[in-house]
Amino acid sequence: MEWQGEASVMTLRRHGENAVILTVLSRDQGLVTGIVPGGASARRAAILQPGNRLSLRWRARVEDQLGTFTVEPARARPGLLSAGNALAGVNAVTSLLVYALPERDPHPRLTDLTEALLDLMDEGGDWGTAYLQWEMRLLDDLGFGLDLSSCAVTGTRHGLAYVSPRSGRAVSAAAAGEWAPKLLPLPACLGGQGNGGLAEALALTGFFLETRLAESHAGKPLPAARARLVTRLAEPG
Repeated sequence: MEWQGEASVMTLRRHGENAVILTVLSRDQGLVTGIVPGGASARRAAILQPGNRLSLRWRARVEDQLGTFTVEPARARPGLLSAGNALAGVNAVTSLLVYALPERDPHPRLTDLTEALLDLMDEGGDWGTAYLQWEMRLLDDLGFGLDLSSCAVTGTRHGLAYVSPRSGRAVSAAAAGEWAPKLLPLPACLGGQGNGGLAEALALTGFFLETRLAESHAGKPLPAARARLVTRLAEPG
C-alpha cells in the first residue's frame, strides 16, 4: 500500500530512540499516521512542528498497518510558535481533530477550513471568529451541526434568541415562552437578538462538543487544549 501527497502535521510522539510517530491531516485521506525514521533528530524537529505542511509518501505492507513516512517540507508556519494565542490555537485545533476524527476518513471541507484557519493563525491578527466557524464546521461534519437559520417552532427567521439543547436548532423569543429557562442563549454574533460575543458563542459550541462529541467517545473528555484556548480568547484585549 502506498499514498503520496501533502498534509499538515497534527501530532507527533517519540518512538524508540530516533523515530517519531507522526499523524497528519490530508484532504483526500483524512488523518494518516505513520513512523518517521530519524524523525527525532534536531534537524527534523523544525520540519515536524504541528501546523507545518509536508510533502509525504506513506508506505505499508497492508492497509491496516501503521506504515512508514518519508517527509519533505512543503510550507512552514513559523507564526504558530511566535505568539501565545497562535500556539494555543494550533494545539486546540490539532488536538480536537485527532480526538474527533477516525483514521483515514476524509473530510475535505473541514480540511480546507483547517488549512485556512492555520494560515490565519500563522499570519497573526484576529482569528477568533474564524476559529468559532471552524468549530461549527467540525460539529457539522461529525453529524452534530447546529441549525441557527430559523425558529424550530414557528419557522421565522426573526427574533431568534435561543438554541434547543436537544435538537441544536434556534428558537425565537416569542416561541420560547415558559421553556426559555431550559434553552441555551443564542449569541448576537451567531444571529441571536441581544448581547453575546465570541466567548458566549464558544460556550454554545462547547456545550454541543461536550454533550454530543464527548458522549459519543464513551465519556472521554474533550482535549484540555480547547479549554485553554477558550480562556485565552475570552481575555480582554
